[in-house]
Amino acid sequence: MKRDDTGDIAGSTAVGSLVAFVLLTLIVTGHHGAPLFGDEKLASWSLAHRPDVALALARGVTYTGTGVTAYALAVLAGLILGRTARQRVGAVAACVGCLAAAQAVRYTVMSLVARPRPPMADWATHASGWSFPSGHTTTSAVTAGLLVLAVLTRAPRCKRTLVLLIGGWAVLVGLSRVYLGVHWFSDVVGGWLFAICWLSLLLYVLARFVPRAHSAISAPRLRPGPTTEERHDAPHDQRDVPPHSAP
Repeated sequence: MKRDDTGDIAGSTAVGSLVAFVLLTLIVTGHHGAPLFGDEKLASWSLAHRPDVALALARGVTYTGTGVTAYALAVLAGLILGRTARQRVGAVAACVGCLAAAQAVRYTVMSLVARPRPPMADWATHASGWSFPSGHTTTSAVTAGLLVLAVLTRAPRCKRTLVLLIGGWAVLVGLSRVYLGVHWFSDVVGGWLFAICWLSLLLYVLARFVPRAHSAISAPRLRPGPTTEERHDAPHDQRDVPPHSAP
């Protein structure tokens, strides 16, 4: 796909997801943080289906959605994106900076909305701060997006499988927050919308404003060889002469 086409799609996706996120935020604030349609049903279902094994798995998945693990995966995405050592350093810095900036903006939105979490009696893991949008969901989705970008750019033939695994991990992290009782499902949807908007904006900037020569994700340009006419016009001593065979 051409860079201009990629930029157009990314820009449209960024605008669409931003509109959806703003609308959801307005609905949440309009209800003064109260659960939205379906939130209480999903919370009740999760509370009634919590065997020990499922709880342990959910806690394990949810812990990977933030902190050291998320930043380690962002570093991995940068290492995959770069070809040379210099490009890898720049790509790692860009990926880590993208994730950190996304977390900062999300935290600002969360503080402004100030939505209470579900009742603490239903929690099956530790949580802090306000509820909307979900921090673990946003962090894991942005991290997954960076990894998917790296895989699609540099991946081996099994890139489709890797993309599905990475995307599935991000989805499970978000759902685990509902299952563990520390977020409403609308908090998770808000985190996904925020991450899609953020990643689409990043891709738009890369496609539109980052020069191809300085982009770590651009394909290398092969230097074309001389044409047939150039070969005929070249002096005899500059033409390609097969090496003499050894005596």
